[in-house]
Amino acid sequence: MTRELADYLGVPVSTVYDWRTNSKGPRAYRFGKRIMFGVSDIRAWMDTMSEPHVQPSGAATFPAAGEGARG
Repeated sequence: MTRELADYLGVPVSTVYDWRTNSKGPRAYRFGKRIMFGVSDIRAWMDTMSEPHVQPSGAATFPAAGEGARG
């Protein structure tokens, strides 16, 4: 799961381990030697990492979740 999380976020696996060690990443669960992350924990952590919504004048907009692509 650590590799999948790193791939999803586009960061090295070592970064995910660093976040865990420094209490900066999502909640982790240890099963023997394996470190696992719950999907809901990842989503909750990602929500805390979002930047404030600021849309400069003339910026491109993207469809909201569930709207799908148009065109």
